Amino acid sequence: MPSPTTPLNTPTFEIPGAALVRRVPDRFVDCIRSHPADIDLDRARIQHAAYVCALQEVGVAVQVLDTLPDHPDCCFVEDPVVILGRRALLTRSAAPQRRGESAGVREALSEWCTLSTMPAPATLDGGDVLRVGQRLYVGQTQRSNQEGMAWLTRAAAAEGLTVCPVPLRSGLHLKSGVTLVSPSLLIYCPAMLDPQPLASAGIELLATDEPHGGNVLALGETILVSAAAPRTAEALHQRGFRIRMLQVDEFHKGDGALTCMSIRLPRTGAWSA
Repeated sequence: MPSPTTPLNTPTFEIPGAALVRRVPDRFVDCIRSHPADIDLDRARIQHAAYVCALQEVGVAVQVLDTLPDHPDCCFVEDPVVILGRRALLTRSAAPQRRGESAGVREALSEWCTLSTMPAPATLDGGDVLRVGQRLYVGQTQRSNQEGMAWLTRAAAAEGLTVCPVPLRSGLHLKSGVTLVSPSLLIYCPAMLDPQPLASAGIELLATDEPHGGNVLALGETILVSAAAPRTAEALHQRGFRIRMLQVDEFHKGDGALTCMSIRLPRTGAWSA
């Protein structure tokens, strides 16, 4: 429920009403990754099931999409789309082997929102887009180019959202190194990005020195944190958040993290992390 001081047309921050996830494909061991690492497929599926349970336990209705056998990265389901409200933009990956991952996502979202599709030569990954209120912060990475940012800017304007670029020092996506904890607090890894574009908007920033600590998933007062970031979990616990730690190391091997494993669908009149 909005507070008495919340403008009537300003969306509130809430736990997502629903989420889409994608089953881990048999070929997940062939996913794109920056460093060679042996992936344990059975362990990845156990970790994915625990992730789904964590979403359900806080009241998120989870829809599980069929896997795409020819797309090893398809369980990183967030990347093919950016949710803007009651509109969504289907993106175009800079990685040729990831094009086609919108299959299933398009069908699931078409009953929920209005869709538009990003054409070539634009490229953008959903993992590069961080929403904070009415702003979309977009990572300037190898996965998201200027044409992609321009397409997102036009689509976002229809929902009253503005786009702000953020340069990265390292990491695959913007949300590899910075994510939302609450509407006024972000957690970030200084080794991955300069926080100035975020700090200049008056957002509080909490630094972590753990490589996987910059990616958490905020579900109201419950924050999902990778088990690979115990100090981050403790710092957020000290601030009063309920922490749910999850083993997702098999997904870290594929340069993935908590946010990229689901598409969160906000409730009417709200926005979500």
